[in-house]
Amino acid sequence: MELQTQLKQLADKIHQLKDKIETEESTKHAFVLPFINTLGYDTFNPLEVVPEYVADIGIKKGEKVDYAIVQNGEPIMIIECKNWKENLSVHGSQLFRYFHVSKTRFALLTNGIQYQFFTDLDEQNKMDEKPFLEFDIATLKDSAVNEIAKFHKSNFDINKILDNASSLKYIKEIRKQIDIEIEKPSTEFVRLFTSKVYNGRLTEKVMDEFTELVQKAFGQLIGEKINERLHFALNKEVIIQEKDQIQIEEPESSRVQTTEEELEAYRIVVAILRRKLPTNRIVYRDTQSYFGILLDDNNRKPLCRLHLNGGKKYIGLFNDNKVENRQPIETIDDVYNFEKELLETVRLYEAE
Repeated sequence: MELQTQLKQLADKIHQLKDKIETEESTKHAFVLPFINTLGYDTFNPLEVVPEYVADIGIKKGEKVDYAIVQNGEPIMIIECKNWKENLSVHGSQLFRYFHVSKTRFALLTNGIQYQFFTDLDEQNKMDEKPFLEFDIATLKDSAVNEIAKFHKSNFDINKILDNASSLKYIKEIRKQIDIEIEKPSTEFVRLFTSKVYNGRLTEKVMDEFTELVQKAFGQLIGEKINERLHFALNKEVIIQEKDQIQIEEPESSRVQTTEEELEAYRIVVAILRRKLPTNRIVYRDTQSYFGILLDDNNRKPLCRLHLNGGKKYIGLFNDNKVENRQPIETIDDVYNFEKELLETVRLYEAE
């Protein structure tokens, strides 16, 4: 959770500063070095993070890669940086040359916003053409955070990362191929399914007809799967709420269990609102149905409600009529996305 919070904070910082960053050097200092810090490495220690790491190529001397993360005197990852405005796809060849002459197994190409991690799965000591891990720090998913955590100083294990890198690489490529086939089915893809349901000769006319049918079938299937999951999540939440209403003979306080996730979300709300309010005015009350955050411990002044214990997470926001509007969130860090709405709720109460 700490790493995820740090990455979220860095993403917010990048969003605020990027329009003021003009050069590659500024990108390194404002975006890339803080990222290296989040991985647990001391960017001020030249025995741990080496700037301008020498990577001589054949008779061409003085070639340097921007940074190398070093462990026991050997580089464990080299890092090539570009200006945040640049497209990384045109810079892979430079890092490819550096990788070949270094002893590292990992290379990172980044512009401070997009990150591409490479290794040598296809041929040892020869960097793969495609990254095994790729993400945009502004739109990080939990799965990406889990992979980034493997590069943290406290977790770093070359063999474990390499074993996982192979799976990541092929899963990414398989997903890409599935996406292509669903969007524009190939002849082989259509033939695979048509031959299982159609007994006639697969003429060009039949294939044209089934290309459209296969595409529709996959679209419908995906839509139904999404609806099933949403239906399951909503039903689960309704069942929980009904149980809360039925079990009235048991005091609510004895059934409520405040989780660490709820407390962490509360701390995020406090961090947002403390610019406008003293922290002692921001109070939480946990119930069986939701985790409520109030102004001045007053039920008539709800700041927000957090629904974190069902199948899907929500934050409940309040308009000037004090009507709750639920917004879905994936993780509690998404609470940061509703800073404007939370501050507006405070303004409404203060204006009363």
